[in-house]
Amino acid sequence: MATKSIADINVTGKRVFMRVDFNCPIADGKVTNDRRIEMALPSIQRVLEQGGKLVLASHLGRPKGKGFEEEFSLAPVANRISELIGRPVVLGPQDVAGPDAESAAAAMNDGDVLLLENVRFHAGETMPDKAKKNDDGKLTDEQLAIHEAFVADLAKLGEVYVNDAFGTCHRKHASMYGVAVAIKAAGGPAVAGFLVEKEIRYLYETVTDPKRPFVAIMGGAKVSDKIKLIDSLLAKVDTLIIGGGMAYTLLKALGHTVGDSLLEEDQVEKMKEILDRDGDKILLPVDFVCTEEFTSDETTPVDSRDIPGHLMGLDCGPKTIASFSDAIRGAATIVWNGPVGVFEREAYAEGTRAVAQAIAEATDNGAVSVIGGGDSAAAVEQFGFEDRMSHISTGGGASLTYLEGKAMPPIDVLDQA
Repeated sequence: MATKSIADINVTGKRVFMRVDFNCPIADGKVTNDRRIEMALPSIQRVLEQGGKLVLASHLGRPKGKGFEEEFSLAPVANRISELIGRPVVLGPQDVAGPDAESAAAAMNDGDVLLLENVRFHAGETMPDKAKKNDDGKLTDEQLAIHEAFVADLAKLGEVYVNDAFGTCHRKHASMYGVAVAIKAAGGPAVAGFLVEKEIRYLYETVTDPKRPFVAIMGGAKVSDKIKLIDSLLAKVDTLIIGGGMAYTLLKALGHTVGDSLLEEDQVEKMKEILDRDGDKILLPVDFVCTEEFTSDETTPVDSRDIPGHLMGLDCGPKTIASFSDAIRGAATIVWNGPVGVFEREAYAEGTRAVAQAIAEATDNGAVSVIGGGDSAAAVEQFGFEDRMSHISTGGGASLTYLEGKAMPPIDVLDQA
């Protein structure tokens, strides 16, 4: 079974409710990085070329769900979309959905574009995840009524549902899940946009039928955030490289000293279990770039897995870089999630830069590379390798959820071929 996409349906003359992720940085009333908008353009253009009436819905930032807040308005996004597609984009009313939004949608002609205001202005949008629930884990009757009313109001705006917002596909929010269910119940299709279709294809195919050797790189601060992902990947990969702050907890589990480096003592025993079971698959750092103070750029090399007590590791050293790079260059499939050092600072960026470069070189030689969003995507962009990766995921948390094999209701609800 394959998830149906916008390419499988005809939307001529129909109102298309498309959930997108336009959570873009904004300064002085203008979008400062429009990458997320650019990535949704293929789906947008598909609807417009077929003569559909496009209703776009997105969140922006973290408003409190208590109505309009100007700093989180999508007005700058509407302006930028208009510039990119060369036609007017109408911004919806401040109350997001309801009679005024319905009137705006009803007045649309074929090829028109309406961008609803920030869906998170309404409490009903995020209530399934954010609301304080009953002891049984369910919404109260009042909360459920607010959520369902918002879903119903949004669903009135479309005859077709398109999900092109992978970054929030691990959230069972009103516009991500409830509207798809409601439109399907009314007889309309619910399909993936081109961006979500691409995410599904790369993430699914990468972990279910990878070309081998399959190498995964895990980094970032806390191993506790990624235990399930580590377990999931170890069942599939040939080599799992672990760097960054995560590595120190595993090194402590092996009996090494880690100085003042980031350490989760409560995870050491769990890491011992993982290393005892799958240690032959795990590649850890063997040397480090250290410092005495986190805020300092004065570095001390440590040519050992044992870090003295007065030092903290903030990047991997040259021997580790060589080891990691050799493993990556020999891979046919690569998944990367999380930097292996504090790459935002030049003094501690070399390890992460080397990982990105090795992935780029492997991809140039035919490997499939998937960058799991978040900091990894930022690092690839910072070092100028984004055009040399097979796929850079638009969803940090969503890509982790997918790779872990967890259910993703906003994807699962879509029509299947």
